Amino acid sequence: MYSKLLCSMVVTVIGIGFVGADEFGATITKVDGDKITYQKFKKIKGKAPEKDGDAVVINAKGAKVTFGTYNKDTKKFDATDAIEGGLKNDMFAKIGEKGVNARLTTEGEGKDAKVTQVGITKKKKAAE
Repeated sequence: MYSKLLCSMVVTVIGIGFVGADEFGATITKVDGDKITYQKFKKIKGKAPEKDGDAVVINAKGAKVTFGTYNKDTKKFDATDAIEGGLKNDMFAKIGEKGVNARLTTEGEGKDAKVTQVGITKKKKAAE
């Protein structure tokens, strides 16, 4: 009886670990309503960054959109100021060819994945 309980607890803990939040750096290339298109890049020492896979479209409905800094000690994004208008800000409405570098926090996997926070590490003037 205890072995079944122990096994079910292990499976539950592993399942929760896979559903946890993920935080990573990416370049936002397009914002369409509540959908964000982003591209991850690989850093290669001594070379220009290379694309890491294909661009991804993900739901960002209700995401917190802020300026902030990346904390190297905790390896997390520390939000400072909210971005006025969120994803409707001109910064996202008029994305150039280079895109907008951001720190994205996501939860879920596959089709159920969504962005919970968009962190911009450099304050940029909104496009005029």
